[in-house]
Amino acid sequence: MGAGAASAAAEPPDALSQTPGMQRMAMAAASDVLHLPDELRPILEQYYPRFSDAEYARRHTLLAGVMESAGVDHLLIVSAQNVGNATRWVTSWPGTTEALLIFRPGEPMTMYVEYYNHVALARMLARGVDVRWGEENGINKVFDELGRRDAKRVGVIGPLNGSKWKTLESKFQVVSLDGEYIKLRTFQKSDEEIAWLRVGAALSDAGMAALVAGTRPGLAEHDLGNMIERAYVGLGGSHVIHFIGSTSMATPDCCVPRQFTSRRKIQPGDFVFCELSAAWWDYSGQVLRGFTVEAEPTSLYRDLHATAQAAFDAITKTIRPGVHSNELIEASAVIEKNGFTTNDDLVHGYGGGYFAPILGSKSRPAGHPPTVTLQENMCMVVQPNVITRDEKAGVQFGELVRVTKTGCESLHRTPHGMFRAGQAI
Repeated sequence: MGAGAASAAAEPPDALSQTPGMQRMAMAAASDVLHLPDELRPILEQYYPRFSDAEYARRHTLLAGVMESAGVDHLLIVSAQNVGNATRWVTSWPGTTEALLIFRPGEPMTMYVEYYNHVALARMLARGVDVRWGEENGINKVFDELGRRDAKRVGVIGPLNGSKWKTLESKFQVVSLDGEYIKLRTFQKSDEEIAWLRVGAALSDAGMAALVAGTRPGLAEHDLGNMIERAYVGLGGSHVIHFIGSTSMATPDCCVPRQFTSRRKIQPGDFVFCELSAAWWDYSGQVLRGFTVEAEPTSLYRDLHATAQAAFDAITKTIRPGVHSNELIEASAVIEKNGFTTNDDLVHGYGGGYFAPILGSKSRPAGHPPTVTLQENMCMVVQPNVITRDEKAGVQFGELVRVTKTGCESLHRTPHGMFRAGQAI
């Protein structure tokens, strides 16, 4: 399908017959809740998420090119303890406790999975893959299988720990290809992947709308996080982050959304801001907004927000293929001109990971040098977090965008502006 859904054929043969009519109606209603256009609805309504066979073939071809350049004859693709997303990218299996996937172009893939009770679902999702139980001894099974295949030089993608690396290294030449994989995820996004990111963005927008509409005095930050997740989990979305900051505008003490919620209770006169990502499978949006609680913004918060939105507008107007990432930093100069600085990164690549370009502002440079030149279909989060120089007050404004042929487009539909708690957006 044009939107990248795999259609009902991606479901197990008896899935539809076992799905009650009310369940089907609920899934169809999820697309209505998110106001998805027709071309995106088949993505959300799959029994389990899966890309088209053509998309997986594209990825396998890209990996074959990486292998040829690196001079390796096999790849070992690793996920462990829910870290590492390459097994999902290649097979659609997320990895859970451990997945060790042996890949060689033109040959069936073999994947060792932990634990035994995970094997059945892995076989359902990873179609065309010989899924085997690792028996809590997966690396030695990989060692034996690579030996049977007469492997010589093995590339590794994903979190293979030191002892397991040494096991392989005792017989094979082993090289890390994590950097090459990251480049594929950064620069080689397909139209199908962009479509899935749009669904993730819609789920994230639903979380932000629930947060703004539902916040009221007396709720704790924990309540806000719970409210956010309730907006998309029932629609098939999954939690990635909801960083929340809340503080009095009169005596602020929070300049950037915090990674963990607290028992602090929301009060009249507060400012609340959030960095929010919900995902469809592992394709998430990211939307950042702020709002006041039972009060108009103070002059300081009006200035902070106006500066953040001006920086966002200037950066997004600069984005287009061929632009050097340093130009995005230059476009944010309004932040320093207005007497402010930043805390969080100004821009970062996104969509499958936290990628280059990772950019700080002029007054708070990032640890990564700005070396990337933008390409079409790259995705980035533009997110100016404008703060006072004493780091007591701040706002954050932004969202996930895609580089187009002539500029950029937002993948989100949350309106721009500073909101007020209880507002429907």
